[in-house]
Order: sequence, then structure tokens, then C-alpha cells
Amino acid sequence: MAYASRPAARDLRVDFFRGIALVCMFWDHLPGNPLGLLTLRNFGLSDAAELFVFLAGYGAMLAYGRLYLRDGYFAGATRLLRRAWILYVAHIFLLAQLMAVVFFANEHVHTRDFIGEMGLGYFLESPQHALLAGVLMQFKPVLMDPLPLYVLLMTAMAGVLPLLVHRPMWVLLPSCLLWLFEKQLGLNLPAAPEGVWFFNPLAWQFLFFIGAVCARPAPFFRWRPVERRIAGWFALPFVAAFLLASLALVLSWRYPALHELYMPPQVASLIYPISKTDLDLLRVVHFLALAWLATWLLRPGRWLHSAPAAALHCMGRHSLEVFCLSVLLAPMADAAGALAGDTWPVQVASGLLGVLLMTLFAAWLDRLAAVRRRGPQASMSPPVLSSAAMRPRGGATNIPVGAVASPIRTRS
Repeated sequence: MAYASRPAARDLRVDFFRGIALVCMFWDHLPGNPLGLLTLRNFGLSDAAELFVFLAGYGAMLAYGRLYLRDGYFAGATRLLRRAWILYVAHIFLLAQLMAVVFFANEHVHTRDFIGEMGLGYFLESPQHALLAGVLMQFKPVLMDPLPLYVLLMTAMAGVLPLLVHRPMWVLLPSCLLWLFEKQLGLNLPAAPEGVWFFNPLAWQFLFFIGAVCARPAPFFRWRPVERRIAGWFALPFVAAFLLASLALVLSWRYPALHELYMPPQVASLIYPISKTDLDLLRVVHFLALAWLATWLLRPGRWLHSAPAAALHCMGRHSLEVFCLSVLLAPMADAAGALAGDTWPVQVASGLLGVLLMTLFAAWLDRLAAVRRRGPQASMSPPVLSSAAMRPRGGATNIPVGAVASPIRTRS
């Protein structure tokens, strides 16, 4: 364990990008909201789902990989399984709360069928079977897809943790083969009442383990600074060209006639369908290119302690809790907009109010965590979202990063 003594440095950009994905996820799940035009899915082939899954693997390795090196396999695997159990309990609790919110909204908004839109008709038709399927993570209404995926991914990581740390290719290569074979054989897990998992765990595990390998305690490649700069400038034009081509393709989807006119049939047959459920190759390549460009351009610095960035990485630090809140806020905001006539000022206001509530909730959780660290006699002051409040004391950045939840499918 030659690298066991390296400190577990926390890169604030990880939580910053989690916060961005949380905001994008929330706006994406407000049907017809103008703020949804600002999210990641409008500018490329990947979206906040890839960002969350990748950061889940990255954060899990930061937290539990170094715990394994310090305390051994039993401690690391136990903590991973404990995290998986917490995610499972959160899923069951959130399922019950979401049903309550949707049933209440459906009773008061007569112009919309929220029960049908959210996929809860199965519960009314067969409550006993729906409850059993919910416990088995097979019944997942709209907005409820990510947590079951994370339960499986964290459980799988507990089994391969030593290999991820010491022999990452022994995990990454079989993971890649499973991702490829899944597409050829059409493998997926069954869902209730019919169909399959929206996020196919046999496919999405590949991106999760890519994130974990990128966060290993020992770098996968050891580059000197000058070599890194040369490689970066060499790769930059190719990465930029691919991202611009992806942007042009996504924008062309808004104009079907022009898309059919200029898209060669041979190219269309080659790239379509670009499946999200099975994590298409183009989605993976686009996300990795975008992630590389973002980390190459956005270096750690004072900008991470500005007020907007501090609010985002505060949400990112408490991503599970903020995610659960956003799932409940989405149908509430949708119902409020429907009652107010679904005008764009009301939609924008509801979207911004939801982000404000998510930010305040994260700041409150941050304050509670600070009080617990100081002891029971510490006073409770109102949450402050300044850069000084968000910055760890003494400038330290060695707090382990935990696992997160991913964004979810949208309602049609």
C-alpha cells in the first residue's frame, strides 16, 4: 500500500458540479418550464444523469477507497453496504411521501391527471402487488428511478473494492464487456407492472466504475505538468469539435424538417437510437469529453468561494437529502403552476423558488453538521450562504466525499 498515506483531498469542484446537476434535474422535471431550456440536456448528447452517476463512483472511491486503505476491507465494505442500506431506506420513505404529494395534488388540480402522469395508477389498481414491488425496487413511479440504481451500484462496489484500488483494469474491463454485451443481448432488470428499469444497471455500472477509477488514491497515469499541458493542448481541438458537433445535432432535433433534410440516412442509421436507458456509446463519449474540458478549463480557485458557487457546492455536499427534497418539490411546483394558469412568469418563479428552498435546506444541513462537530453546547445561528461559511475551517479540504443520487426520467 505505497500510497496509503496520501491525504484524502476534497475537490470542491465535485460538489459544485453535483449542485449544478441537482438544479438541472429539478428544472428538467417541471413540464413546460422555460428554465428547462437552460439545463445540460439542451446542449449535448449527455445530461445530468451521466454527471451524477460518474460523480457517484468518483465520490464513493474518495470516501471508501481511502477508508479501505486505512482500516482494511471489512471496514470499507461495511460502510459501503451501510450506505446502500441508507439509500434503500430513503427510497422507500421517498416513495411513500411522493405518493402522498401526488394524491393531494391530483385532488386539488382538476385540469391534470397527476396520478397517470406519475405512473401511480398501478398502485390504485393493485395496491398489494404495488407495495411488494416497491419494496423489491421493481415499482418505480416517475422521479423514483435513481435510488434503486444506486443501491445496486454501491452493493456491487463493496464486492470489488480491493480490485478497484489495486487492480482497476480487472474491474473496468469486465464492466465494459458487460456494458457491450447488454446492448447485444437486450439484458435488463424487470420492472412492475411491466417493462424494464429506466436506468439499466447493467449499462450504467460502466460509467459508475469509470468515475471510481478516476478517483483512485494513486493516479492512473503519472504525468508531469509539462506533459499534461502538451497533451491537453493536443486533445483540445478534437474534444471541442466533437462537442460542437453534438450541440449542432441536439439543436437540429428542434427542427425535424431540417434534420431530415441535412442528416444523411447512413449516418442516422449508424447513430440512432441514442438510448439513455442502455447508456449509448455517444452519450458516454460526450460526457467524458465534456468532463475533461470542464476540469481542464475550470481549475480550483477563488471562484469556488463566490456566493453562487458556494451555494451550489453546499447543495452538492448534501446531495441525497437535496435530491429527495427536489423529488417532492417537482410535483408541488407543477401543481402550483397548473392552478395559476401555467403562465411563464409563474413557471419561472416556481422553478427559482424550488432552487431557493433546496439551497436553504442544504445550508441548514450544513449548519447542523457544523454544530455536531463543535459539540452540543454550540449555538444555532441562521444559515449563511457566504463563501466564508461554505469554506472549511483553516482552509482544509480533506473531507471525504460520499455517494450521491442521479437525476431521473422526465414526464411526457
